[in-house]
Amino acid sequence: MKENVDLTIFSPTAPLGIFIIFCGLIFSSIVFYIIFAVSTNKESLEDKKMRDKKDTIQKEKISRLFPKKK
Repeated sequence: MKENVDLTIFSPTAPLGIFIIFCGLIFSSIVFYIIFAVSTNKESLEDKKMRDKKDTIQKEKISRLFPKKK
């Protein structure tokens, strides 16, 4: 009942081996791209606008609470 699997189908010159190498290259490049994108810390324009808007609202609230007296 034991059947030996022919391991030559997984060799790099066999079609299945080429497919496995190709999938590995794609997966590795996606992982490196994700690591690069996270490490560069680039903000989208929408995020910058939202953060600036929150900062201005916060400054307005602070100025209403603590008005400057002359």
